[in-house]
Amino acid sequence: MTEPDRLRELADEFGTPLYLYDLDRLDDARRDLFGWLPEEFEVFYALKANPHVDLVRALRGGEGRTCRAEISSTGELAAALEAGHDPARILYTGPGKTPGELREAIGLGVRLFSAESLGDLEHIGAAALAQDAVAECLLRINDATAQAATGVRMTGRPTQFGIDSETLADLAPRLRSVPGTSLAGLHLFSQSNATDEDALIAEFRHTIDVAARIEAELGVPLRLLDIGGGFASPYGQHGRRTAYPNLRAALEAALDTRFPQWRQGTPRLAVESGRYLVGDCGTLLASVTNVKTGRGRTFVVLDAGINTFGGLSGLGRILPVSVRPGPGGAAETRRVTLAGPLCTPGDTLGRDVEVPADLGPGDRVAIPNTGAYGPTASLLMFLGRPAPAEVVVRDGDVVSVSRIEHVRTYRKVAGEHD
Repeated sequence: MTEPDRLRELADEFGTPLYLYDLDRLDDARRDLFGWLPEEFEVFYALKANPHVDLVRALRGGEGRTCRAEISSTGELAAALEAGHDPARILYTGPGKTPGELREAIGLGVRLFSAESLGDLEHIGAAALAQDAVAECLLRINDATAQAATGVRMTGRPTQFGIDSETLADLAPRLRSVPGTSLAGLHLFSQSNATDEDALIAEFRHTIDVAARIEAELGVPLRLLDIGGGFASPYGQHGRRTAYPNLRAALEAALDTRFPQWRQGTPRLAVESGRYLVGDCGTLLASVTNVKTGRGRTFVVLDAGINTFGGLSGLGRILPVSVRPGPGGAAETRRVTLAGPLCTPGDTLGRDVEVPADLGPGDRVAIPNTGAYGPTASLLMFLGRPAPAEVVVRDGDVVSVSRIEHVRTYRKVAGEHD
């Protein structure tokens, strides 16, 4: 059966909108990423890209090197634990960890945290002390300088993320002495989606230099150094994941210079990735519900909008998507605006998107590279429309079918009338 035929069969069986996740493609991405890195590196999978348990489980298990979990909420923690992750090996990150979340995470066995500020470190320590535990903490650093010019910049400006590097020398005594914590190392994440390998290498070299300098300023040996990510993969458009064939040698050379004992595990090294690992395993299938032409522009209305895929597209940040028509599409094409079904002009997936000229109601389209930042990164509950089905396959066979349900729960309030 050809791929278009298989997509049509799944859409017929489970309806649209529908996400299809192919675990074989996920395995390929994991294998590729580990292949670009020195063997000593660990990889944290950022669950914010896609917390679907079957994907998280596949990245943890399988043949070859496997991924640890990086989470930023107790909801993601639940997904990681369901997928079989050891809580002691999970990295908990994020600038807004609440006392309740920290209490729950530590109670469930999480012991590794990324601290975004002195205050965040103190909150982690207080939660650990309350449960007679010690939290291993990485200090997330917001470096004042940066090297790369591509991707999304994450450092060098005021932000809620990380401790400003120029303040570390003065803060070092307080950071070293927070009760309930032990400084395990550093967490530096400076950019996202670097499509240029030279730029990514330059950024990692700079990060390693910064880490070596900070180790001296803190007066604490680094046991774990997370140098972040930035590995690029297309989002909702045709294309392939970026290759990084020179990255391994460049990292080895930089580490040999700044951390000569790294091959013996001092420090241990890690990177993190979300979209690179899961992005191209996903395809979003949608049906055309209407075609409307007005004032010189044609609108193709789909049953999938910003409630289904990438709610940030409504802010103009991820336009345009590209689509693959279903089997039998016409050779001639036209350019249209792809709109979703929501009652808001912000529900736009793409402008000037090339589609078959005869695309009409009842036809289906496939949006590629949608394994990352799909349903859980969308305006899922806006207007109360059903969430899309999510179908996971391996070797062409369906592994699971699921759908996120919108449920409002009520709590009895004292004195409330029946």
